[in-house]
Amino acid sequence: MNFLNSIFTVFKNIYDHLSRLQRAVIVVALAVMLMALVMPRTDPKPEIVMLPLDLEAATQQDDDLTPADNDEPESHLHYVVAKGDTLGKIFEFLRVPQSTLYELLEADVNVLALDTIRPGHQLEFRFDDQERLTRFTFKSGLTYRVDFNRTEKGDFEFKEHIIEGEHRSEVFVGSVEGNLHESMQRAGISLAEASSVSGVLKTRMNFRRDLRPGDQFQLILSRQYVEGQYTGNSKIEGFRYLGKRRELSVFSFDGNFFDEKGRSLEKAFQRIPLLKRYRISSSFNPRRLHPVTRAIRPHNGTDFATPMRTPVVAAGDGVVNRVVRHRYAGLYIEIQHGSKYRTRYLHLNKAYVRKGQKVSRGQKIALTGNSGRSTGPHLHYEFHINKRPVNPMKAKIPEVKTIARKHRDKFKQMVKTLTARMSQYASKQQQNAKNG
Repeated sequence: MNFLNSIFTVFKNIYDHLSRLQRAVIVVALAVMLMALVMPRTDPKPEIVMLPLDLEAATQQDDDLTPADNDEPESHLHYVVAKGDTLGKIFEFLRVPQSTLYELLEADVNVLALDTIRPGHQLEFRFDDQERLTRFTFKSGLTYRVDFNRTEKGDFEFKEHIIEGEHRSEVFVGSVEGNLHESMQRAGISLAEASSVSGVLKTRMNFRRDLRPGDQFQLILSRQYVEGQYTGNSKIEGFRYLGKRRELSVFSFDGNFFDEKGRSLEKAFQRIPLLKRYRISSSFNPRRLHPVTRAIRPHNGTDFATPMRTPVVAAGDGVVNRVVRHRYAGLYIEIQHGSKYRTRYLHLNKAYVRKGQKVSRGQKIALTGNSGRSTGPHLHYEFHINKRPVNPMKAKIPEVKTIARKHRDKFKQMVKTLTARMSQYASKQQQNAKNG
């Protein structure tokens, strides 16, 4: 009783401090609630409609819904990666066991495609009658796909598919209004392509000091198309900047960039990302047989047997793409060197860089270790050209400073042809502008 009195006293004190309007509202609300409790319910009775049952038609409808007639049976699922998705979340949502995910990650250790998933990527799942995953496909854009197929032994094997498509040479011209990126986009060049151009020019051009309104630029791109659709991938063939303060030309030859005189615009890579040479314990081998399963498990890099915590250096100038801890690759770093080259450093003990950081050739980025699935301290080093792994000990990588004497005539002819093509296109555009 004392408790009820206390509650009544609290409410009375609150009521006494309310305005006249607030008191009126409370009284009306209480009256409405009381009427709702006292008045009888007048809900209408539900109307029952009797419908004839056609058993033959119902049976026919059930037959139409059998899996054999479905275009997309339940054993075949497509999933488009959305913002915030991770592989773990996706597999949990689809009720695929975590152990299956680990089996895929183990097969992916030599390609690391599944570490790159982002919104828009497509995943495909195929299951058998026991709802066990038998095939998993990862698709990135129009040109890249990795299939993971379960073997008779129960593990997964992967196969990469890189679609070459066709390349079309296209010319773009424009003038500077604002910054270079915006000016190039107005000329029909994508932001990614403009960034590639500025990446090549950055060592030769000051974008704040050298640019002037009205400066002209000319660009030839080799763009990739698959079934008539532009993939977003392109390569620079030639570029000219004709400015009031600065003139500059860039040409691609034999996979490297040079100015019109044949001088390299790219800094050279070093073959070995270590301060000194160490024994190679496992060489690059795309057809290597797994020592236990005897399945083909490509070894896409070179392993150096090093003492624990040996300094690792960047093979060339670039930007850190990833610093990741992987169940099988261990702690690893990936560096992007322009649009064409990429390097990876696996099984590390410690990383000294972070994602997005710019690094220089020879800069210490990590210490070797034994992380992930590893039999001992070592560095697994990969070198990729146009998304394909190559043998870093033998591949043709930018190490030259000038065009070799035997190739100079070929280079000069190429420069002459591309320059004439850009000039003719620019003249045609100017004439069209005057006539328009």
